[in-house]
Amino acid sequence: MSQDTGVRKRKRVFVKKGFQFRFILRFCLVILGGVVISTGLLFFLSQDSLTSSFNHSRLVIRSTSFAILPAVIYTNLIILGLITLATIFVTLIVSHKIAGPMFRFEKEISEIGEGNLSKKICLRKEDQMVEMAGCLNRMVDHLHGKVREIRDGIVQAREAAVNGNASEATVVQLRKVERLIEDGFTL
Repeated sequence: MSQDTGVRKRKRVFVKKGFQFRFILRFCLVILGGVVISTGLLFFLSQDSLTSSFNHSRLVIRSTSFAILPAVIYTNLIILGLITLATIFVTLIVSHKIAGPMFRFEKEISEIGEGNLSKKICLRKEDQMVEMAGCLNRMVDHLHGKVREIRDGIVQAREAAVNGNASEATVVQLRKVERLIEDGFTL
C-alpha cells in the first residue's frame, strides 16, 4: 500500500534543503521581477502627465512619474515583503509535498536496491507521487514473487538432484545459488 493510514508530520521543515531553497528562491525572484516591472511600467506610462501638489505651502508642478515614484516604491516594497513571506510559506508547504516523497523514495529504493524486497514505500495521502509509490510497490511485489519462484525452483532442482543421485558438484552448485539468492534478497 502506498499510503499511510496514520497522520504523520515531518519533523524537519527542510527535507531536501537544496531543492526546497531553489524552489522558494525562484518563486521569490518571479515576484521581485513582477514588482520591478510594475514599478517601471507605472513610471514610464505616467511620464507624459503633470501633477500639482503643495509642498511646504508652495504649489509644485512636476511630472506625475516623479511625483508618485516615492509612494509607489514604498508601497511596492511593503507589498513585496508581505507577498514574499506568503510565497515562502506556501512554496515551503508545496515543496514539502514534493521533497518529502523524493526523500522517502531515495531512502526506500536504496534498501530495495540492496535486496530488501519486503520494503514498501509509504507516503502520506496528501503527498505528491502517491501513485508512483503504488507502482513501485507493485513492481517490488512482482520482483519478490519472481525471486521466490526462482528460489523454490532451485530448491526443487537440488532435491531432485539429491534424490536422483546427481553429482555432488551439481548439488553444491545449486546450494551455492540458493544461498546467493537468500543472501541477496530479504523476502
